[in-house]
Amino acid sequence: MADRVCWALSDGRIGIENEVLGVAEAVGLPIRLKQIRPRPPWRWLPAQLWLAPFASLGPDGDPLTPPWPDLLIGCGRLAVPLSMAVRKASRGQTFTVHLQNPQIDPRHFDLVVPPKHDRVRGPNVLETLGAPNRVTAEKLRAGAEKLAPQVAHLPSPRVAVLIGGSNSCYKLTPTITERLAQRLRQLCRDAHASLLVTTSRRTGPANEAVLRETLRDLPAYVWAGTGDNPYFGLLGLADAIAATADSAAMVSEACATGKPVYVIELEGGNRKFRDFHAGLRAAGMTRAFSGRLERWTYPPLNDTAVVAAEIKRRLGLDR
Repeated sequence: MADRVCWALSDGRIGIENEVLGVAEAVGLPIRLKQIRPRPPWRWLPAQLWLAPFASLGPDGDPLTPPWPDLLIGCGRLAVPLSMAVRKASRGQTFTVHLQNPQIDPRHFDLVVPPKHDRVRGPNVLETLGAPNRVTAEKLRAGAEKLAPQVAHLPSPRVAVLIGGSNSCYKLTPTITERLAQRLRQLCRDAHASLLVTTSRRTGPANEAVLRETLRDLPAYVWAGTGDNPYFGLLGLADAIAATADSAAMVSEACATGKPVYVIELEGGNRKFRDFHAGLRAAGMTRAFSGRLERWTYPPLNDTAVVAAEIKRRLGLDR
């Protein structure tokens, strides 16, 4: 096993990178992170039109050259043609895994791992309920130990609040953020709770300003976005977690803790997101955020471990 290598193929986006690294870490092979930066016009075109995938890569990314890896884990649209090219160049010696829906026939990969709400079918398809991620008990413990001194003054119960932002399906505006912040104020008052708040790059300065102003006199820790990201610490120290509905990754990471997870609805959504959230609710993992705290338990979401186990089985690494 030690002489085998895994490439984790990423376009640099944090959500994509967390998925590929999470599965790669769970498999346990030595990992080489490959960040790809395809040049225009290739980055805008579907996989079928990339006539020379390796030549499409720009100099600001990592090259993809031999020796080819034993395992390649890719995620997202830009990884599709490059995973296919490595598989062909290695003459099938590289076992290729694609996380999420590749939008082409799954037969172009050795294993495809889409979420159930994408409704992809095939003999080499392994569906997941949520998004694979890097959350592990060890990371939660380490993150909690590091953050604990900064939030020791905050009373329990502590609620981690994960704020996303606008995307192609959902909308987050200052007005919506103000409504959310007022409900968080009510939660603190009624449940005598404190807040552990983090935002994302999609939240935006205007929404962040509303949050900080509305929550400024509450027992709350709001990450300023500088220094080491305390994300695992927030999840590890929280008694419950509230996450906005726009990010399947954030909600999946929250559910991987096994703690009560509240989904904060935003304006918008589509069929895939509705199916995703319905699946987690049916599994007893999430409930809608109403401004009240409840307690319930469920087995932590373990998609990452399930995917890693299947990869190891197919590569003979489980023997």
